[in-house]
Amino acid sequence: MRRYGLYDATRGLTTAVAAGVAGLLLWLATLVGVQSVTRFWESMGIVAAAGLVVALSQVVGGWTKGGGLRLSPGTFLLAFLPVLVCVGWILMATQPGHGWHEGTITSWSHSIGIMGLVHALGLWHGVLAFGFGLVLGMTLDTVPTPVVEPVGAPATGVVRDDETMVADRRGRTWRRRPVAADDADEPLTADRDAAYTAEPNTVTAGPRSTSDAEE
Repeated sequence: MRRYGLYDATRGLTTAVAAGVAGLLLWLATLVGVQSVTRFWESMGIVAAAGLVVALSQVVGGWTKGGGLRLSPGTFLLAFLPVLVCVGWILMATQPGHGWHEGTITSWSHSIGIMGLVHALGLWHGVLAFGFGLVLGMTLDTVPTPVVEPVGAPATGVVRDDETMVADRRGRTWRRRPVAADDADEPLTADRDAAYTAEPNTVTAGPRSTSDAEE
C-alpha cells in the first residue's frame, strides 16, 4: 500500500494554518461591523475571504502529489454561478439602510413570493458569505501532471509483437515474451504445407521394345 505520510502531514498543516487565518478574518469582520451599507459589504467580503482560505488550503495540499493547478469549468458554471446569484440576491435584499435595492431586489422578492425565505436566510448573512468564498475556492482543483514519454520508448499500454507488459513489485516493465509452442512449430508447418502443394515428380518412359513385349 502506498504511503501518504508527507501528503497527510502537509495537508494537516495547511488546514490548521487556514483555520487560524480564517478565524482571524472572522474576528476582523466583527470589528468592521454591519452598521452601514459600506461596513456591511466590507464585512461580507472579509467573511467570504475566510471561506476562500479554507478551500484553498486543500488545493495547496494537492501540490505535494505533483498535481497542477486548474480551474474547473463545470464547477464554476454549475456550482459557483448559482451560489453567486442566490447569495448576492439575499445579501442585497437584506442589507441595512435604504436605497435602490428596496425598489428592485426587495420588490421583486415580494412579487414572486420569496421575501419570507429571503428574510429568514438573511439572518445568517455571515454564513452565506463564508459559503460563497468556500464554493469559489472549490472551483480550483489539482490534476496529475502528464508524464512525457522519452523519445524511442514504447507507448504506455501498447504491447509489441515480441514483448509483453507485466506488473510486479518493481513496477510496470517491458519484458521479452516467451515463444509459444505454436510459434515454434511455424517453420515445420510451413515446410509440410509446401510439400503437400508441390507437384509430384514424374518420369517420362518411351515405347516398349518388341523383344520386351514377346517376353
